[in-house]
Amino acid sequence: MLETIMPFAFALLAFSVLLGFIRLVKGPSLPDRILALDTLYINAIALVVLLGMHLDTTLYFEAALIIAVMGFVGTIALSKYLLRGDIME
Repeated sequence: MLETIMPFAFALLAFSVLLGFIRLVKGPSLPDRILALDTLYINAIALVVLLGMHLDTTLYFEAALIIAVMGFVGTIALSKYLLRGDIME
């Protein structure tokens, strides 16, 4: 059953990435663009985990953890820059 659902899940996640990229480019304000970038990180994590499940390997799960950490740090840095105008104090 997993083999029949996998292409459908890939298609839905690809569509979600497309919508997030449109919001990133079109976003009316900077906070909307930061949220769209955060959504793209989450979608990338989901795609990498789904690929790891499809290929039946654990290497992709470690890559998903790295993407998650980098996405979190990037979102925090962009939010601090938006609020204060400077990342480091």
